[in-house]
Amino acid sequence: MANKLMSAAQAVAHIKDGMTVGIGGWGPRRKPMALVRELLRSPAKDFTVVAYGGADVGMLCAAGKVKKLIFAFVSLDFIPLEPYFRQARQSGALEVMEIDEGMFMLGLKAAAMRVPFIPTRLGLGTDVLRHNPDIKLIHSPYDKKQWVAMPALPLDVALLHVDRADARGVCQVKGPDLYMDDLFARAAKHTFVSCDELVDSSHFAQGEEARYVHWERSETTGVVHLPYGAHPSSCAPLYGFDAKHFKEYAASAKEAGGWQQYAERYVHCSQEQYLERVGGPDAIAKLPLPVF
Repeated sequence: MANKLMSAAQAVAHIKDGMTVGIGGWGPRRKPMALVRELLRSPAKDFTVVAYGGADVGMLCAAGKVKKLIFAFVSLDFIPLEPYFRQARQSGALEVMEIDEGMFMLGLKAAAMRVPFIPTRLGLGTDVLRHNPDIKLIHSPYDKKQWVAMPALPLDVALLHVDRADARGVCQVKGPDLYMDDLFARAAKHTFVSCDELVDSSHFAQGEEARYVHWERSETTGVVHLPYGAHPSSCAPLYGFDAKHFKEYAASAKEAGGWQQYAERYVHCSQEQYLERVGGPDAIAKLPLPVF
């Protein structure tokens, strides 16, 4: 079997200027933040970013790496509007395709199915169509009604974070919500996955473990072992999101030179240094899971 283990730098080296990059997770939940920090350290830029966004999108915007953003929201939940995304959006620094959560899901699903669009009622009668004139209406040959033709959202690269994986690319998510990570994996030409735990392949033969594997290992291009690699977002059931750190991050957006100071401390360092600067692995492991 192929060994897909690699470093974060090796994974990010596949990402070139102008690529369309999908980032899994949901707001402040199970984001591949260590891979995003590696991408921030790389010279690549001018991305089209596709995400149910959180700090991943905000940081890439703050660093000037995003040319276009395709999104349904960019939020830290208890901080409703991600601060650096807000700055970029309000200044007009981004091209945007803003759609609702369901249309976004259908765009990923169409790309995963290798079809150009999926018909839907979602978006009918809303300003989504007015603000996105490239999204067309079609007439059904069956009921003569108009439907929204939600276009596929194909990705050059997807970045995901999972609970555990093996060297072959089998990935496991045990949290209460997969979000759309399986669709991101299937919509992308190349999928790079960071994991909290690297396990032997025999792990997935035990009990019910295989039930938490949600996409084929053939969809996984590379696996990066990065314990606590989702921090400051959560990775349930292993650890919650770091509200204190998110508040520090959000506060930096209000300060002159705030992003540069934040990046100097938390981005331009190794993963080991990062973990120590946010309190250490033991503190992260104790972060309470969010309750909804």
